[in-house]
Amino acid sequence: MLFPVKKKNSLQSKVVEVGHLLIGGEQPVIIQSMTTTRTMDIIATVDQVMRLADAGCEMARITVQSIKEAQQLYSIKNNLRSRSYNLPLVADVHFNPKVAEEAAQIVEKVRINPGNYVDRNNLKTDFTEAEYQAELEKIALKLSPLLNSCKKNNTAIRIGTNHGSLSNRILAKYGNTAVGMVESAIEFVEICRNQQFDNLILSLKSSNVRLMIETNKLFVERMIENGYYYPIHLGVTEAGDGSDGRIKSAAGIGNLLLNGIGDTIRVSLTEKPENEIPVARHLVELYGKRKTEPPKIIAEKIILKGAKETINTRKLKAPYVVSQGESGLSDLFLDEKNILHHRNKEIIATKVSTDSIKPANKDEVNIIKLNYSNLSKETLQLIAAAEFSYVYDLVPVDGICIYNNITSTDDNTQVSLDILQAMGLRFSRAEFIACPSCGRTYFDIQDHLKKVREKTSHLKGVKIAVMGCIVNGPGEMADADYGYVGSGMGRVSLYKGSKLIYQNIEEKIALTTLISLIKENGDWKY
Repeated sequence: MLFPVKKKNSLQSKVVEVGHLLIGGEQPVIIQSMTTTRTMDIIATVDQVMRLADAGCEMARITVQSIKEAQQLYSIKNNLRSRSYNLPLVADVHFNPKVAEEAAQIVEKVRINPGNYVDRNNLKTDFTEAEYQAELEKIALKLSPLLNSCKKNNTAIRIGTNHGSLSNRILAKYGNTAVGMVESAIEFVEICRNQQFDNLILSLKSSNVRLMIETNKLFVERMIENGYYYPIHLGVTEAGDGSDGRIKSAAGIGNLLLNGIGDTIRVSLTEKPENEIPVARHLVELYGKRKTEPPKIIAEKIILKGAKETINTRKLKAPYVVSQGESGLSDLFLDEKNILHHRNKEIIATKVSTDSIKPANKDEVNIIKLNYSNLSKETLQLIAAAEFSYVYDLVPVDGICIYNNITSTDDNTQVSLDILQAMGLRFSRAEFIACPSCGRTYFDIQDHLKKVREKTSHLKGVKIAVMGCIVNGPGEMADADYGYVGSGMGRVSLYKGSKLIYQNIEEKIALTTLISLIKENGDWKY
């Protein structure tokens, strides 16, 4: 469905207006997840979809790689319906337009990726304007049968643009950037509109939280400039597992929900898919039901006038981590009298004042303090991540302080460190990028991620991607230092940056080979 909008002067007001215009009243954001089973295994796939639905999933995405798999969707759908499981199904299609056209006759939605739907084999890296336009015309021609099939069957299309899987044509003109992602999506939207097809939903995802937020806001701005608005699906790709995956997802998805952006969400965890649902439900309960204004953030700004030079002489680099009470994990701490100390207990500032969240003066140190009561550690991680990420976009931030009355000072401080790590603002350990797995994955990614983390988590600031297959592999681990990618049954390929170093090695030697590769490049620390 097409949503026309009015133009506004500021992006912030535009984002909020669009979000509330689209969502309206108390209508919640829809929760989605994805199966990890082989699609040809009907019993396993149906069973997993039912478990997802029982956990609260409202839309299930299924890997579809071939015509045979697309045809299996009939049996999967009929089996589910016979058991009174009526949630919409989404076919996840890469590389093959014919598969998408077949799936569109069966399921409620088809997901395609502009980066590999048509011109994935075009290795050109330089395009004249005429060549660029010719490519667009070819895309329109190739996309037409899918649009006709979707019109006939009332099937929606999700245009899913991912950072790292942009076409060479887009990369040549815009680079692997937020602008490139937005332009890739807009091109497909315009082709659909020119062919009178409006049953669209858009997603622009990245494993980089800040880039994911920037891209979605820019995309909303572009849609408003063009005079239309389509629903948006939110997610941080390859978020990983455990608290890392939850905090990353909350920082990205929560930020945008607070801005009024987002209609469906998927929390991508490298765990059992049903584990994603409670996290998504919590984010929807917190930020997915909007009225006329976004939720209020309970935060204050700690202002330290004249303290910046004093802090800098202690060789501390912003963003600082401040604890309410002493903690060995923080840079600075506030005592019971609100006096600021260095971690060695030296007094840094005695005149500490608080203010509402607003822009700062140049000579001030501004620490965002988030105050909470009676939150479990798991809930604290989600709320603090979403709300700090939201505030970070509004005002200059030099530091973070989190207080929650029933968790320990060290726990509160660790949450601060984890949020900064998730947002790419400060690294206190290795960074892991890991996909949630799907039906294309041929190895146990959860087990491999655990083993890689056990051996490499001490490598502060090193980014390691553990990926399941070629679709989410070399391209979408775009900014990782090292890549560990499943390349077939019992096989792994290793990358340094985007360069393939070892191809299809046995998985039993993959971890030791990765460690050797890190050492050879001077990134190993003891």
